[in-house]
Amino acid sequence: MATVRFIGVGEPKPKRVIRLPSWLPAYLQALPLTLILGGFLLLPILMISVVSFWDYDFAQMYPDFVTFNYTETLGSWVTWKTYLNTLKFAFIVWAITLFIGFWVAYFLAFHIRTSSMQMVLFLVCTVPFLTSNIIRMISWIPVLGRNGLINNTLVGAGIIPQPIEWLLYSDFAVVLAMVHLYTLFMVTPIFNTMMRIDRSLMEAARDAGASGWQTLTNVIIPLAKPGMAIGTIFVVTLVMADFSTVQVMSGGQSASVALMMKNQMSLLQYPAAAANAVVLLILVLMMVAAILRVVDIRKEL
Repeated sequence: MATVRFIGVGEPKPKRVIRLPSWLPAYLQALPLTLILGGFLLLPILMISVVSFWDYDFAQMYPDFVTFNYTETLGSWVTWKTYLNTLKFAFIVWAITLFIGFWVAYFLAFHIRTSSMQMVLFLVCTVPFLTSNIIRMISWIPVLGRNGLINNTLVGAGIIPQPIEWLLYSDFAVVLAMVHLYTLFMVTPIFNTMMRIDRSLMEAARDAGASGWQTLTNVIIPLAKPGMAIGTIFVVTLVMADFSTVQVMSGGQSASVALMMKNQMSLLQYPAAAANAVVLLILVLMMVAAILRVVDIRKEL
């Protein structure tokens, strides 16, 4: 028999509970990040992709659907040579920064015993980054120039009879400046990965009779691969997109894809620059995908 409950005059009414679908909270939590990525990443990429198919002349752009921007980009030997030159810079800078970054991170992680000293030395590495990239890059000019510090020192000491010309305004100067600018982007993820390595694994390797080199190659390097992969992604993407260092440190004698796009935009050739940007983006994404196929970095994220 059903019972009927009467609510008194002063008794509050029972609250009505609204139950949301189980999937809705997760979507609401992801909504802010989706809006940010969509508005500041996906939408600009979509706009660049659309503009890359437009027509243009010396004065303005015309909404259209043409493909000659890509045919001129992919069909020109000069463009291919510029891409190869950019890849050359990326490979050389990556190799040098990986070598320097690994040993700096190894020293900080395993040879500095106290965490406070580790943080102090790590902060010392970040001090140059308190200034602008342009300032740090230009600071090499009085060092590498014909009448710069290095040449004056070597000539004054009688080591060389005349100044070395290729120290400045050459590919060497470009690589040196990029290594200076981007090494910390390799040091940081490798150091973070090495700090997570269980020290008992190294002790077990030593107890098993492994030498220092065997411990390095069989324990430390395999466990540090995620940090090396993240640093590689940082360095390669930064080098591929750098145009100011190539322009200033090479004295206009070398070229890169980013510098080529910058010159195209200065001539109001925005669709051609957009086509190059799309090709460069695809190339970088392929390189990143190849890195992620080799090394799983999900546990570092």
